[in-house]
Amino acid sequence: MKKPLILIPLVLALAACSTTSPDVVQRGDAQRLSTVQDATVLSVRPVKVDGTQSGIGGAAGGVVGGVAGSSVGGGRGAVVGTVLGAVAGAVAGNAIERGTTTENALEILVQLRNGERRSIIQAQGQETFATGDPVLLVTTGGKTRVTKGPRG
Repeated sequence: MKKPLILIPLVLALAACSTTSPDVVQRGDAQRLSTVQDATVLSVRPVKVDGTQSGIGGAAGGVVGGVAGSSVGGGRGAVVGTVLGAVAGAVAGNAIERGTTTENALEILVQLRNGERRSIIQAQGQETFATGDPVLLVTTGGKTRVTKGPRG
């Protein structure tokens, strides 16, 4: 019974490894040339980025539930317990994975120097943005992040 309980923190730890934080640079983006555009913040609003369901949570939950369910009864009861435990564990594992990978984010509406407007959604990082702030749009490998720009 102790082994299934060990899998739950493992699933949560794996789910926590994924991030879209603008303060974390992916290994493949290091030492790559990025394009930079000057812009001004028009508005900022909080949003949530929906969690992922990669199947890892469901699979781990199914294993934990199946093992736990197999200890119920004997013979056919154990088989039924295993199946029901696996299904319930998979559902719970999916919900846990989705909940732990949901992120607080910002939708930042900016205006470029040429007058064009852009909207970027990124996870909340260390920087705060307010209307009128000068910012830089940094694009690397097709992904854009917003960072504070120089004043003046």
